[in-house]
Amino acid sequence: MGDINIQANYEQEVKEVTYPGIEGGLTRRQFIKTAGLIAGAALTEGVLVTTTPKIAAPAIIKGTKLHLLQWSNFVPPADDEIRRQAAEWGKQMGVEVTIETINANDLQARIASAIESGTGPDIVQMLHNWPYLYASGCVDVDDVAEKVEKMYGGFYKQIRDVSFVEGRYKAVPYHIVGAAMTYREDWFKEVGAEKFPDNWDEYRKVGKMLKDKGHPFGQTFGHTFGDAPAFAYPYLWSFGGKEVEEDGKTVALDSKETLQAVEFIVALWKDVFDETGLSWDDTSNNRAFLSEQISCTLNGASIYFVAKKQYPELAKRINHAVMPAGPAGRFHYHVTFEHAIMKYSNNVEAAKEFILFLMDKPNFYKWFEIAEGYSVAPGPDHENHPLWQKDPRMLAFKDIGKLGKAIGYPAPPTRSASEALSKYIIVDVFARAIQGESPKKAIEWGASELRNVYKS
Repeated sequence: MGDINIQANYEQEVKEVTYPGIEGGLTRRQFIKTAGLIAGAALTEGVLVTTTPKIAAPAIIKGTKLHLLQWSNFVPPADDEIRRQAAEWGKQMGVEVTIETINANDLQARIASAIESGTGPDIVQMLHNWPYLYASGCVDVDDVAEKVEKMYGGFYKQIRDVSFVEGRYKAVPYHIVGAAMTYREDWFKEVGAEKFPDNWDEYRKVGKMLKDKGHPFGQTFGHTFGDAPAFAYPYLWSFGGKEVEEDGKTVALDSKETLQAVEFIVALWKDVFDETGLSWDDTSNNRAFLSEQISCTLNGASIYFVAKKQYPELAKRINHAVMPAGPAGRFHYHVTFEHAIMKYSNNVEAAKEFILFLMDKPNFYKWFEIAEGYSVAPGPDHENHPLWQKDPRMLAFKDIGKLGKAIGYPAPPTRSASEALSKYIIVDVFARAIQGESPKKAIEWGASELRNVYKS
């Protein structure tokens, strides 16, 4: 009953939020109605369907078309809500909005093709540090990003750093899919683990006991956009390994810290992991966990989301935890999502208006609630959202954004770091050693590949 009241109070609060800047203040419902009437006549300077102050005067956008390309969310109702919001905004503005969703592993090919041909979606959803890779094809969006930053209490450093390229925002931070350990709490307790292992040695000890009982852990080192880099990079950092020095130029992979990390992962693979999972894609570990093939995997909250809907008894046995710490500390890498407007677009102002609409708090948090916290806001504002009080099994995700580092750490993000990520060089170092190559040889290969990237 308490949870219901919390939700009801929040929804009431959202419904009654007022829009300063309109004389006398209006509720959201009143404002949308008013804005729709204005849009039906003609869009005038400064009229925005958001709670944000006005940005550069939008051109008359009525009658235009807008195309947004994004990934197919692992929580499908979230995509349904984006389409609903697009239809709502399009009706108000007189704009025809198309939301196209594709497999995230196919996004980079579409982006590269669009930039090369000079035609394609007006807005592209980028992941990771891709704004560095495609900066030359993106419009500067400082005006939008800075307003969104204020709305969400600032940006988490990881998503801010990957969107801010050489002094300009090349994409607007959108959301973060936090990566946490998803594990079977009941099976862990059966082998004496009352809480999730705090460090890699404990993780190996507990994992070995569970694998011996037929409940291995699951982890991919394949060429797949999310789970592989989300594990490989922070795992390497936790041992003190790094691909490059702080200068962002000097390749530093070939070190005793990296060797320790690679040798340990080879042992982990045999002792702990499901050895059929080396080339899994981002959906494989979800299926393996839900079918009770594995007892633990690094993932977003999509496994738990599906379990609650389809396997409620299993959901009661799932919990989440931060990654174990290594000799150099505890690290995380999360998959960040950013909206970039392409230079070839003829609808830049409409694109900015639409992004602001999606980031308007009532709209964003409606989407956030539907996905039940699977994606979090780009800044800490969401940490006070009542959703986090509803389910203690989700608390690991509440402020996990603070732990995220950008690819290239400890150096700042660079185009070279983006290229190294896109080529899965760090992931492949671990995969080669797991498949039998000596750890030293695997690291030498990786360092050579990185030198080719960083010298270009």
